[in-house]
Amino acid sequence: MATLKTVLHTKTDTKGNKDYRLALRLTVNRKRSYYHLGQKVDPKFWDEKAGKVKFSHSRHKQLNRLIRKKYDEVEDIIFEMEASKQNYSAKQIIDSIRKNTKRLSFFELADEHVEDLIKANNHNRAISDRSKLNRIKEFAKKRNLDFEEIDENLLKKLKIYLRTTAGLSERSVMNVFVMIRLLYNKAISRKLVDRKFYPFGKDKIKIKYPQTIKIGLDETEIRKIEELDLDPRTSVWHTRNVFLFSFYLAGIRISDVLRMRWSDIVGDRLYYKMSKNDKADSLKLPIPVITILSYYRRDKKTKSDYIFPELKTIPIKDSKAIYSRIKTSIKRLNSNLTIIANLAGIDKKITNHIARHSFGNIAGDKVSPQMLQKLYRHTHLSTTIGYQGNFIHKNADEALNAIINFSK
Repeated sequence: MATLKTVLHTKTDTKGNKDYRLALRLTVNRKRSYYHLGQKVDPKFWDEKAGKVKFSHSRHKQLNRLIRKKYDEVEDIIFEMEASKQNYSAKQIIDSIRKNTKRLSFFELADEHVEDLIKANNHNRAISDRSKLNRIKEFAKKRNLDFEEIDENLLKKLKIYLRTTAGLSERSVMNVFVMIRLLYNKAISRKLVDRKFYPFGKDKIKIKYPQTIKIGLDETEIRKIEELDLDPRTSVWHTRNVFLFSFYLAGIRISDVLRMRWSDIVGDRLYYKMSKNDKADSLKLPIPVITILSYYRRDKKTKSDYIFPELKTIPIKDSKAIYSRIKTSIKRLNSNLTIIANLAGIDKKITNHIARHSFGNIAGDKVSPQMLQKLYRHTHLSTTIGYQGNFIHKNADEALNAIINFSK
């Protein structure tokens, strides 16, 4: 049984600002899907009971005509499905109507992309991509941008704008281009633009990330951090525990560390899934990790409770609040790591991500790339080899010494 209703769909951006979009809400077997009509309406002009725009709105005739037109289109597809006794979902109907409607512009498809990320509780990516999209809008200075307009010439000008006016690094510029490429490929697959206009690839725009220098701590520096005499239960003491917990487990990302719950530990093993790529893995708990866990076991309330305190007051299903708390917690932990570096006499900049670099630095060429690939949870071995290349300098150092020591 399908239920179709015209609604004002409320959307809230990352700053808490709300806008109200005209939409058709289709419900099939209790599952909803929305089809936005590309128009925003102030709630004071909306007749919720009648499902239409009030006469007091200056464009009520055009908007209500649009509502009727799209409502009829969706109903027609539902009738066709039911007449042919086909099974269907709300998403299938809405996807079908999208294919038959006018082509979406780049910004319209990008907005849809960000909304999908939010629905999937991928707030980190949604905020990041929304920021990239705003940079492109600032450059374009127009509400609509057709995919055919995004050619090599425009992308070259965009790159100059992002590097100069926006002040982005080369890596950040490439991240913007990756998002544009993703959306362009989506547009091609949905027949919104012909592949012949694709601006990326051979003899066109190439996306190439600049090499970055990754510096990790060495064994002596890790030992200095381990041996610091810190007051138990202080913020700095806790920060050291989180940093070392990550390091001892092959540099697990800080966001994953803070999300870990006691239920992830079974016997002497940790079972967890990376938030970045949903890869599942299991590691045997090293003795130093077991020691760190013992410090927090007394605060354990339930088996599903978080191990570390940062997220304990946040409902497990409130993904947006979890994202915000992790973001603020990482800033505080990084600030404390600066204090720890000073106390340990370490002149390298230490952040939570340095735990991963430190593991790679100490591993060097002592562990096979295949095993490191598993520990890092990399999809491709080439990624692991490239990553470890930042920390393996022995052969190059020996070659350099062999050349410059010719006179000895």
